[in-house]
Amino acid sequence: MAAADSPFTALRHDLCSRGIRLAGKMRADVINLLDAYVEQQGLDASSSVAAVEGVPLAAVERWDEQTGTQRLLENLAAYRAFRALLAQMLEEQQEQLGEADMGLGRALAAVLLQVSAFTYHLEELLRLESCGIPGEEGDGTPPPPCLSLFEQKLRGLGVLRELAQWAVRSMRDLRQLAKPGLPTGAAPGLAESP
Repeated sequence: MAAADSPFTALRHDLCSRGIRLAGKMRADVINLLDAYVEQQGLDASSSVAAVEGVPLAAVERWDEQTGTQRLLENLAAYRAFRALLAQMLEEQQEQLGEADMGLGRALAAVLLQVSAFTYHLEELLRLESCGIPGEEGDGTPPPPCLSLFEQKLRGLGVLRELAQWAVRSMRDLRQLAKPGLPTGAAPGLAESP
């Protein structure tokens, strides 16, 4: 009982709760951006987009077997990749539209800022858990091969869709981590068994 009331547990729960709120706000903003992006780019909202190179997939096999540390590390790697991808999208957007439509550019910049803040938040959680924070490899995702304008638009659609899914996964991961009595390094099923 004393362990559940420790300052460490309270701080971890507070950081997880704030992270859940950040991820929820980010998801809402990404969904709004996705609607604006589809309209601005002249795409069909139901367009099918194949897996995009460099975009981390939110789906995971055996999610319930992951440790808290594994969840945090996967989230961190994903949001670092999204930070690079969104910066690339913002640059392409500015080249394509220039000053013609700054609204979409501002919305992309706002989501990029949220992704950066969430990345920092995940690093803080990893520090709290006394885990080493992996360094960033290079400056993120390598630039994609030369894509046509249409391919860039589809890649952007894929990035935003997957980012929205990651926000949902991040909320689930943080809720799991916030559960009292769950050691970060232990898989949930193992920690809960007698």
